[in-house]
Amino acid sequence: MHRFLFAVLFLSGSRLVAQPYNPSIDVQHYDFLLNLNDSDNIIRGVATVNLEFTKNVDQFALDLTKKTDDGKGMTVSSVSENGNRVPFVQDSQKLFIHGHGAAGQKHTYLILYSGIPADGLIISNNKFGKRGFFGDNWPNRAHNWLPCVDHPSDKATLEFRIIAPEHYTVVANGALDKETQLSGHRKMTIWKESEPLAPKIMVIGVADFAVDHPGDAMGVPVWNYVYQQNKEEGFKSYAVALQILPFYISHIGPYPFEKEGNVQSKTRFGGLENASAIFYYENSVGSPGVESLMAHEIAHQWFGDAATETRWKHLWLSEGFATYMTLCYLENKYGIDTLKASLVQDRKKVIRFEKTRLTPVVDTSIRQDYMQLLNPNSYEKGGWVLHMLRRRIGDELFWKGISTYYSTYRNGNASTEDFRKIMEMVSNQRLDTFFHQWLEEPGHPHVTIKWKYDQDKKVAAIDITHTGDFRFPLEYAIDGTLYQVAIRNTTTHVDLPLPEKPGTLTPDPNVNLLADFDVSGG
Repeated sequence: MHRFLFAVLFLSGSRLVAQPYNPSIDVQHYDFLLNLNDSDNIIRGVATVNLEFTKNVDQFALDLTKKTDDGKGMTVSSVSENGNRVPFVQDSQKLFIHGHGAAGQKHTYLILYSGIPADGLIISNNKFGKRGFFGDNWPNRAHNWLPCVDHPSDKATLEFRIIAPEHYTVVANGALDKETQLSGHRKMTIWKESEPLAPKIMVIGVADFAVDHPGDAMGVPVWNYVYQQNKEEGFKSYAVALQILPFYISHIGPYPFEKEGNVQSKTRFGGLENASAIFYYENSVGSPGVESLMAHEIAHQWFGDAATETRWKHLWLSEGFATYMTLCYLENKYGIDTLKASLVQDRKKVIRFEKTRLTPVVDTSIRQDYMQLLNPNSYEKGGWVLHMLRRRIGDELFWKGISTYYSTYRNGNASTEDFRKIMEMVSNQRLDTFFHQWLEEPGHPHVTIKWKYDQDKKVAAIDITHTGDFRFPLEYAIDGTLYQVAIRNTTTHVDLPLPEKPGTLTPDPNVNLLADFDVSGG
């Protein structure tokens, strides 16, 4: 996701076992039948939930917001299994179903409900005054309109069956199954997603779209959905996906979903990486940053969508990856100077953020308001960690590790430790210190370099000190010649033989270290 609209808040294969959020059940498949209309904002839903019990229980819970005094929220009218009524109780955020289950048993429950979404499904007019319905679930807002296990650790396949006035076009995750004309100028549109998703990226978009299929990218069909009034400009803007996809496919691995869809929408974010149906903010069409925005969200299809973090504290595995993959794409297209310039700006954001909030990237202090994780630690610092890892082990092993990580955890969940183990295996290096200091400890090194040239000895005496308990390779250039020293202690001394007094000493000339620098001497 691109946190564009939140900048002012923050300084501007096989299904793998994850750490369980709801340890009594594991949802296998959702089928959501939703009836939408133009006369009011009430949605009428039938949710079919296929699940497997992971232990013996007499009841279990799904996340679902209950109707409150302001009239918003969902009211469940019945729960049944095989045609038999099942007792249930709703509280403010949970639907408790009194269904008996034993570990390993699979059950299917039918839930009838209705209401005005308190959040999650945005029903409003777009910038042209046209009505639309847009899912906007991140981080855990899906339960405002869908009964589900609203956590990234529980992934399931799904089907959306949307009944809406016939003038709307409906887009959702997965592949379009069919459209059926109904009475009363309505139609049913069915989308099926065969890959398991977390609820944060389950989505529908219902609006008067103009639809374009500009082509396929290495076998991946690209579909673009924009407002009718932005048709010409929107199709042109979003067609850049055809250039972005081949880079990721060739460097990471096969695209994970049935299509790559790009949707102009009412999302509160700059972009939201819904699987195979990415939502972009309304004014993304024609914006100068649309290519980097799309590169970020498309990268999420691999990281965050297919390979998903086990818990919110590992969000950098999603946002840091999308941030750095974007830089790699831009580097490949525009050259290494573009990468360096972007890293310089990202480093400034990280250092500036640390002055207001000093926390590690893997932040265990955030337990409820996960919007707080949308900060430069998760994004830019996470991206910087990947860049330093790439420089440490080299391009070939880095990309081998990235693709191995993806293929291992595709359709599953992973933690920071899981990623570390993959990179250690591929590189045959111990990386525990590297991961610990950059991801589990806050801050960055402040490096002070003092140097003096001894004319008699023909030696430049260089004293390097830094804050914090960091170990890192430090590159520096003297009059354009590159040198490197391994920093293992807070103070390091280097005697560098030089035939004559140098003019300048430049730290980190290739922008490979997340640090700030103070240089003096001569």
